[in-house]
Amino acid sequence: MSHSSAGPELFHSQAKAALGDPQLRQNFRGAMDYLQYKRKSAFHDPVEEDKIRDLSEAIRQRCLSKLPQLLELLDTTCTRNGIQVHWAENSNEANDIIARIAQRHEAKLIIKGKSMVSEEIELNHEMAKLGVECLESDMGEYIVQLDGDKPSHIIMPAIHKNKQEVSDTFARHLDNFTPTLDVDELIQTGRTRLRQKFYDADIGLSGVNFAVAETGSLCLVENEGNGRMCTTVPKVHIAITGIEKVVEFLSDVPPLYSALTRSATGQAITTYFNIISSPRKSGERDGPLEVHLVLLDNGRTQAYQDVDMRKTLQCIRCGACMNHCPVYTRIGGHAYGTVYPGPIGQIISPHLMGLDKTKELVTASSFCGACAEVCPVRIPIPDILQRLRTAAKNPPEADMMSMTGQASAASTLESLAMKGFAFAATTPTIYHAGTWSATKLKGLMPDNIGPWTQCRTSPKFADKTLHQLIKTRNKKKGETS
Repeated sequence: MSHSSAGPELFHSQAKAALGDPQLRQNFRGAMDYLQYKRKSAFHDPVEEDKIRDLSEAIRQRCLSKLPQLLELLDTTCTRNGIQVHWAENSNEANDIIARIAQRHEAKLIIKGKSMVSEEIELNHEMAKLGVECLESDMGEYIVQLDGDKPSHIIMPAIHKNKQEVSDTFARHLDNFTPTLDVDELIQTGRTRLRQKFYDADIGLSGVNFAVAETGSLCLVENEGNGRMCTTVPKVHIAITGIEKVVEFLSDVPPLYSALTRSATGQAITTYFNIISSPRKSGERDGPLEVHLVLLDNGRTQAYQDVDMRKTLQCIRCGACMNHCPVYTRIGGHAYGTVYPGPIGQIISPHLMGLDKTKELVTASSFCGACAEVCPVRIPIPDILQRLRTAAKNPPEADMMSMTGQASAASTLESLAMKGFAFAATTPTIYHAGTWSATKLKGLMPDNIGPWTQCRTSPKFADKTLHQLIKTRNKKKGETS
């Protein structure tokens, strides 16, 4: 069953639909509780956790402060190593670059490792137009691809499905599959079906967790081994990443790697860590003959221009903010209608898609601060959301960056109402007259005022209850004396 959404413009209706799906909510509740527990266990020492987060934040901020220079250095070192570097300003350019490489090699099949950026540019859809099949090899991505679905989480794409739903998906799409609820058998089924595809593929495509400017190396973090197969078996390897993933030194990687794995899955280290620094060299028996790196902007430079918004780009894509967000854990990822859901998606998507398309998302927060408390690189997500809310409703100030779609949520009526409230709240005579009137009129408030009172007591009823409690206690006190 597909849970894919139509887009962020329909967030409210999609969130309502998700809340009305008991199976979806049960799937997410169990998964989120487990991931929260795993992260807590991985950071059992608060002092160590603070040190790791402080160091990771410092590394990301240092690298971002030098981003233009580091990107040029990365281009130089990668080129020196034999990696062909391509720059893409937007999704169309990125797809065109990959299409040209595929056409030059007369490719019919691209086998993919996990890459959220490829989801961002809708690579599978664009390549299909050219007659090139893109096959996902990450198990979660493979499952949702079979179902015509989309990922609901940035590191666990099929987290919205339970094992019964996975078995049903395989039964619908795979020949000679015997339905089972044994997780090991389900995983083995997927691996068996994919194994030959690595050899049949003309091109392997992957994402990049860290691109090291100093050495011209591409680092991939994974647990399944499919990333290593995608990047070594086919004759051509294409890596695609956002420009923010560059780090200055190879020594920057271990702290970030530790923060990533602990925050994402509660692991001290993943099963595989791949470092790719060149195509196959003379005398080597495996590896691709060509390696290409596509560096994608797609709105990231807009965030980079503003010192506060730039902190959005510190993200290392661990998903911890999603796992702890009271909104995401109840509605899942598809309700957001964006490639990057949850708190991090709420602050990066406006730059990738424009505030006009994502203005509903910046209000989808309780501002509890859980996302900021668990972020391994200390992104102040609530503060950035406040900035985006302001930008969605107001034109830019003279010294501020203008965002795509800014002021798209502006409302003349709301603006007048807030100005009126501000005037009343700062004028003592009006303010005191208003509060006096409110106390006199509270008796007109109904006991049931909709959803607000489903989990709270209405002010009127609360007042009556408190009054009755005082009378009862005074009566008992009198009897005792």
